[in-house]
Parts: sequence; C-alpha cells; structure tokens
Amino acid sequence: MSYIQITKNNMEREHICCALGTKQYEEAVAEKKQWLMDRMDEGLVFYRLNERAKVFIEYLPAELAWVPIQAPNYMYINCLWVSGKYKNNGHAKQLLDYCKNDALSRGMDGIVHITGKKKLPYLSDYRFFEHLGFKVVEQAEPYFQLMSLKWNDTAAEPSFKKHMKNPDMADGIVIYYTAQCPFAIGILDELKKVAELHKVPFKTHKITTKEQAQNAPTLWTTFGLFYNGKFITHEMMSPAKFDKLLSTLQLAQ
Repeated sequence: MSYIQITKNNMEREHICCALGTKQYEEAVAEKKQWLMDRMDEGLVFYRLNERAKVFIEYLPAELAWVPIQAPNYMYINCLWVSGKYKNNGHAKQLLDYCKNDALSRGMDGIVHITGKKKLPYLSDYRFFEHLGFKVVEQAEPYFQLMSLKWNDTAAEPSFKKHMKNPDMADGIVIYYTAQCPFAIGILDELKKVAELHKVPFKTHKITTKEQAQNAPTLWTTFGLFYNGKFITHEMMSPAKFDKLLSTLQLAQ
C-alpha cells in the first residue's frame, strides 16, 4: 500500500481521514481543511494511506505547534492515527519514518509528541512510541506525558510550558478547542443541549491562533473540558457519555 501527501494543491479533492462519510461533520471537516492549509504555509506536513481509511500522520515544527510546549528545533506530531483493520500492519512506523526523515533533513534535533499515561481516547498509546525509542521527558496532571525522540545529545530537553494561562473560572462547563479536529467542532451543539437539560452553564472558547494555543490553560488544545474551573478531560465524547459525566460531577458537589 502507498501513502500520499496532502497539500494545498490536492486538499479539495482528497479526504483527510477524519469523520469519513459522516454528514454531521461536513462543515467541521471543511474547517479542518482550511486550518491545515493555513498551517501548511508554516511547515505542516500531512501524509495518509492512499485508501479510504483513517491512517495518517500530521506534524509541524514544534515552535509553531498549537500546544503549550517548549521544544525548539524539534518536530511536533499533531496526530498519528491508524484505525480498524489497518492496525498492526506497520503503518504507524512507516508514517513516523516520514516525520523522522523530514526532521533530519531540516537539521532538527528530534521529535516530540503528547501521549497519555494509559490508553485513552484521542491520545496516542505511549507504549508504541516507547518501543520506537521515545522517552518520557515530562508528565503533567492528570494523565499527560511529553515524549521525545532525540538524536542530538546536546539539544535541550523539550518541556511543557510552566506558566500556562489560567482557565476561565466561570461556573459550569467551559470548553477550549481548535479547528484541528472535526470531532471537537462537530459535537459542541449537542453537548450544549445536554448541559441545558442539566441546567449547567455552558461556554466555549475557540482557539484561533498559535499564540493563544501556546498559552492555553490546557495542554491538549484540540479539546479541553473544564468544570467550575477544574480540568476534567480532553475527550471529545458522545452526548450520552457527556450526560453521565455531568450527572457524576453534579453529584460530587
């Protein structure tokens, strides 16, 4: 099987793996495509399997990444996703090799990626990266890990930013999100309806620049859900799961 690079020239006619064939997310996918094209001007690269499948990698220079990390002269992986029947066929390693070779050709010192301390939805499994030589260089509550593959021993270790912006301390649910993932945009209206049924205030903050993202109150800027000012989850969840979460949070008050 072959891989193709998605560029500004073929973006309109090619799929980007996310929300394939799901009408609910069509507008969100279009917004993601525009977000990608804007980032491509800054060095973002997107490769995917040349099939109608969710098998892709998306990466860019860490200085331009939309996350609050410090990793000068590293490449940052936004997303590496292999799903369904395509798992365990070597695709993730091959896609990662594209990233590594690109970083080497640009004279970079290594690669960084945010994973979970355990298997969690929408976060990479740290064990795969560990197997390929990545090391955990920093951890942050409640479950985030910054992993690095460094080939220049004299390069600085990447780290999470120490002075992140304080979250919106409004009562109820506050969500920070970007256009990077169609699922984040596509579920907001449904989550708002669930919050209204629970009579819980619901507020969103769309992150629209890398400066906002690099100083965001959440390490996973794609989607960060807070309740009464406390970080709860990065997970983009179904209305049913969100309903259960709200019930639990209200009972705990």
